[in-house]
Amino acid sequence: MNWLDQVKWDARGLVPAIAQDAQTGRVLMFAWMNREALEQTHLRGEAVYWSRSRHKLWHKGEESGHVQTVRDIRLDCDGDVVLLQVEQAGGIACHTGRESCFFSSLEQDHWVEADPVLKDPAQIYRQAHAPTPKGSAEAADSGAALERLYATIASRKHADPSVSYVARLFHKGEDAILKKIGEEATELVMAAKDGAPDKILYETADLWFHSLIALAQHGLTPQQVLAELERREGRSGLAEFAARPTSA
Repeated sequence: MNWLDQVKWDARGLVPAIAQDAQTGRVLMFAWMNREALEQTHLRGEAVYWSRSRHKLWHKGEESGHVQTVRDIRLDCDGDVVLLQVEQAGGIACHTGRESCFFSSLEQDHWVEADPVLKDPAQIYRQAHAPTPKGSAEAADSGAALERLYATIASRKHADPSVSYVARLFHKGEDAILKKIGEEATELVMAAKDGAPDKILYETADLWFHSLIALAQHGLTPQQVLAELERREGRSGLAEFAARPTSA
């Protein structure tokens, strides 16, 4: 029997994977693997995961440079969880610039950030993406720019409100965030009515920016939005609206 056949893949053909620091034993992150991701991890000697939001293989560190060199691959007793023991490049596994994705500690009745940010996410991803020729690579870099912006926004969620506009909105709460989205949407409508291209672009950027804050507030990501748009690709807008449940 092939070693991959001994893994108990779920109904989606996936298995949960935990990355652990090979030296300290600290759990760094959790992700998913499909058959190809696990096979590529074994062949490369570097962690490759499956992105459920982007529906593609994800070579850890392909954007940040923080690759995971795999020292050992283990399967649990039930055959349905994979454990990777890795050497983490840069000492940063989390997109927030922290050593581990598990940086929130439960204290009494709320979560507290127990680990420091080792490097600003904006700096990490800015360094990882050098200027590229115009064309298809430009579109890919635009997607990466969106991810970098979101990572920066997420990292401000519990920052000092006195030094960060985004942190101030998070601190004020959801009503303040939604109010800003409403304001920016109205300003975009007015810019479009005026027929001012530069103003339309400016107001659209503001609307997108504040929408990303709302996503982060609810633990959602731009990749999930893109996945939803991909789901709708090739489908009639009328059919999409008709399939939505009607409110009572």
